[in-house]
Amino acid sequence: MDTEHGARARRAGRSTLKLALVLLIVGAAAPVGAAEPAQGRVIDGPGAVLPERQRPTVVNAVLRERLDELLPSLMREAGIDLWLVINREYAEDPVYLTLVPEPVFAARRTTMLLFFDRGPEEGVERLTVSRYPLGELYEAAWEGGELDQQWRRLAELVAERSPERIGIDVSPTWPVADGLTASLRDRLEAELGAEMSSKLVSAEELVVRWLETRTASERALWPHTVALARGVISEAFSSRVITPGATTTEDVAWFIRERFAELGLAAWFMPYVNVQRPAVDCGADDPFCGAGGEVIRPGDVLHTDVGICYLRLCTDTQEMGYVLRSGESEVPAGLREALAVGNRWQDLLTAEFATGRTGNEILARALAAAEAESIRSSVYSHPLGYFGHAPGPTIGMWDNQGPTPARGDWTLRESTGYAIEGNVKAPVREWGGQEVQIKLEQSALYDGERVVYLAGRQTRWHVVR
Repeated sequence: MDTEHGARARRAGRSTLKLALVLLIVGAAAPVGAAEPAQGRVIDGPGAVLPERQRPTVVNAVLRERLDELLPSLMREAGIDLWLVINREYAEDPVYLTLVPEPVFAARRTTMLLFFDRGPEEGVERLTVSRYPLGELYEAAWEGGELDQQWRRLAELVAERSPERIGIDVSPTWPVADGLTASLRDRLEAELGAEMSSKLVSAEELVVRWLETRTASERALWPHTVALARGVISEAFSSRVITPGATTTEDVAWFIRERFAELGLAAWFMPYVNVQRPAVDCGADDPFCGAGGEVIRPGDVLHTDVGICYLRLCTDTQEMGYVLRSGESEVPAGLREALAVGNRWQDLLTAEFATGRTGNEILARALAAAEAESIRSSVYSHPLGYFGHAPGPTIGMWDNQGPTPARGDWTLRESTGYAIEGNVKAPVREWGGQEVQIKLEQSALYDGERVVYLAGRQTRWHVVR
């Protein structure tokens, strides 16, 4: 049974999480968009961003929820009795920073985490065998002393618990599950001895499931993060930023990057902006249309690709804009119809999401559905979560519209996030039948029954007037 202290700590954590969510919601009380059919949503600008000082409260309460309520079931699902996460400063295991509380930025010297499943009644024991403690979420089983003593203590703790399967982070398939370095593994096996080392197994299934699964609190927080990214795009693709004939695509890309920095939001890649325009045709076999490094002119079609991480959750977004010509009051009908084709492609893709299907199966079915409607599409959707390119079922790649070995064979589970990413090519009559490529990407959650766009999706063009 849980100790009284542990139960009280969990209750306090849940109360702290509720308070943190209230702080976030109150800070974002002003609406940032209006609902539209088919999950469309217009967002005029970014909403509230918590000060750095308040963010650990949210992050740590969510982490407590994940460690208390999610990790035990995932360890049993993966058949792991004891999980070891061992890393050193400047060579952190990718999963390490998702397991430790804020404001931890790195491993310190050699940092060891031990998770032992004591069964449904007692739950998962969480220990740190490290020079420095990690706070109340972990019990310190060793502090201080020499490195040799640290390793001996870890070996003692493992032997005392006598696990049948010891998970370690080694994987030929998933980089995020391959964080145990060769030298640390050698030392671990030497300290455990031959008999206990024979129980070492890959923890890749556990790591992937830990990283891909979203809890109730994360599902509540994530839409706001996605709306922040979409809000900055709406600012960038407007006359507040773009002066046709003067502003370049690079200017807009750097506005986006600097705007994120002003808001205290971390970009996980450099924003990209490009243009398509009449008389600059895209080859039928070109995977991507559009040029960067251009001065933006009236009549241009704009595209951007941006991603941020906030409160440990990442986004990945691509949207389209149009620069009105003199005398135009709205986007040409041919371009509006092309965006509608892109939205239809999204619907065909997400309709194929079903629990238990592999990424490769979803891809094949979505491509067939698009072909049946004569939609020329390319699918390259990927999981999203603590990383922008997160582990989980890969659903196509831009340079491979067939099966992706291993990662494409991962099955779809509920409460997992995805970047619904790809493109369509459609003729534009105002361009003399020349094709425009509609490149779309929106952050979404699969709830076990359907795909829900976390902050809506683009169903209207951004317009530079």
